Amino acid sequence: MGRWILAATILASSMAFIDGTVVNVALPFLQTNLNATAIGIQWVVEAYSLFLSALLLVGGSLGDRYGRRRIFNLGVVIFAVASALCGMAANIEQLIAARAVQGVGGALLVPGSLALISSSFNEKERGKAIGTWSGFSAMTTAIGPVLGGWLVEHWSWRAAFFLNLPLAVAVLAISLWKVPESREKEQHGPLDWPGAALATIGLGGVIYGLIESPRLGFSNPFVLLTLIGGAVSLALFVYNEARAKNPMVPLHLFRDRNFSGANILTLFLYAALSGTFFFFTLNLIQIQHYSATAAGASLLPFVILMFSLSRWSGGLIDRFGARLPLTIGPIIAAAGFALFAVPGLSGNYWTSFFPAVVVLGLGMAISVAPLTTTVMSAVGEEQAGTASGINNAVSRTAGLLAIAVFGVMMLHGFSQTLASRIAEIPMDEQLKHSIYEQRVKLAALEVSPATDSATLEKIKVAIAESFVSGFRMIMFVSAALAVASGASSWFCITKSRRAGPKQQRD
Repeated sequence: MGRWILAATILASSMAFIDGTVVNVALPFLQTNLNATAIGIQWVVEAYSLFLSALLLVGGSLGDRYGRRRIFNLGVVIFAVASALCGMAANIEQLIAARAVQGVGGALLVPGSLALISSSFNEKERGKAIGTWSGFSAMTTAIGPVLGGWLVEHWSWRAAFFLNLPLAVAVLAISLWKVPESREKEQHGPLDWPGAALATIGLGGVIYGLIESPRLGFSNPFVLLTLIGGAVSLALFVYNEARAKNPMVPLHLFRDRNFSGANILTLFLYAALSGTFFFFTLNLIQIQHYSATAAGASLLPFVILMFSLSRWSGGLIDRFGARLPLTIGPIIAAAGFALFAVPGLSGNYWTSFFPAVVVLGLGMAISVAPLTTTVMSAVGEEQAGTASGINNAVSRTAGLLAIAVFGVMMLHGFSQTLASRIAEIPMDEQLKHSIYEQRVKLAALEVSPATDSATLEKIKVAIAESFVSGFRMIMFVSAALAVASGASSWFCITKSRRAGPKQQRD
């Protein structure tokens, strides 16, 4: 029975993990195919992340209350149907709407995987089962971008979404046939639906205002309204969590220095990581002219390092305590982010991006296992699931915010450099205006086919240089965020080798 439960949860998690990595590879192709702006492809990622981040904790609670297998299967069905709708989308608006529905399915599916394992294995076997799940999940994370890149390159970007359908059928067959139902025996009051609604509205308002501000301007009344409304909703969310009987996010957990420090570190470090990966793929395919398969394989060294060093890094907290690895790891990651800013418009992968990928992978490998241990050991055993869920939600919210903020920065940097570059090229003023007006497409902007070849080549170089200029700015900001995450660890996390709520603080 245990093997079937692991098979179902591993395959289901693979759907979410593969989808998250493959979509990044598909973005440049769907942008061209659907004639989308950079803002449009941001929403392809953000629509999914918004609902996943806001509803993740509610999804776990629904499984505990109404049946973990039932809610898990519901999430798989919603995710699969939404994936099919993504693959059939005729325009960018339909794709964004389908991605939002995918996020709802993911919010039911993702917490359900580990919940089924935890409830189905006894304490002696649970650690091994979770380790097996983690190992296979890492493998699918590594294989996903390469497989997805190959499908995108040789078939269509739509394959990135249709890939989920056979996986969903297999998961449902195994789950309905072999996975037993489980739920909490006692009910603990109403679910925190007001908190979920306020989190969704708040994050949605802030993200909408940030993403649309380059197109409409921060002075636009609707942008201002959504930003202010989002901020007010998030403030009300905190107020609701402080007063709710069964809050999604029990605020008292943040009284623990280690728990607060670990989540601040998570917010900064995963914001840097998510923003980097989003724009790195665009850089490789649109500027460096990598194939989709090569772009998908470019981060394999990162995944291999994370997988191979996870056991070693998990032991660092026993030898040195949490503070040291959670300070050194992010600092090394910061060096990796800075190295991404070195390459220009051309260069061999092994001498340009490979060093950055390796250094970043090493920094993250040192950080992740001690971070997870710190989060889980900062609270009592009965609250470990809640603590893990909060940290997971923080990491996803960090990515959600980062892509929105970095998108504003990228468009600003790209536009400034583009204006100066095209001003230096002798061409018709109408052509210059046409190019600049398309700046929201970033590297995918189109030039009139009637342009002479010499001028066209200069324009392409100007566009590429403008993108690299914006990308470098984002990499330096990511490096600063990683340094800030290391600093938060140094000042917030205790020196003790095993952190816990009952231990003496510094």
